[in-house]
Amino acid sequence: MKIRQHIVFYGWVQGVGFRYRARQAAEMYGATGWVRNDPGGSVTMEIQGTEEQISKVIIAIERGTYVKIDNMDVRSIPVDENERSFKTLFSFF
Repeated sequence: MKIRQHIVFYGWVQGVGFRYRARQAAEMYGATGWVRNDPGGSVTMEIQGTEEQISKVIIAIERGTYVKIDNMDVRSIPVDENERSFKTLFSFF
C-alpha cells in the first residue's frame, strides 16, 4: 500500500550531499516526492511509496558520508496519485 510522509530532518543534514543521496535512493527504490534545504539548517522531504521503500530510502541517506540525522519529525499526509518522480527543490532563502 502506498503512503506519503512529510519528514523534517535535523542534525548534520545540509552541505553533506543529503539531497543528492535522497534523490538517488528514491530513484533506486522507486519512491517519489521531493526534498529541499530549509532556512534553519534542517531538510524537508515529502516522500511516497510503500513503507518498505521509504524505510530503505532513509537508511540509504543515513549511510551517507558526513550525514548525521539527530531527529526526524514525521507525519502522514495524503498520497499524490499524479506524482511520478523524485525532485530536488532549490530553496532561495
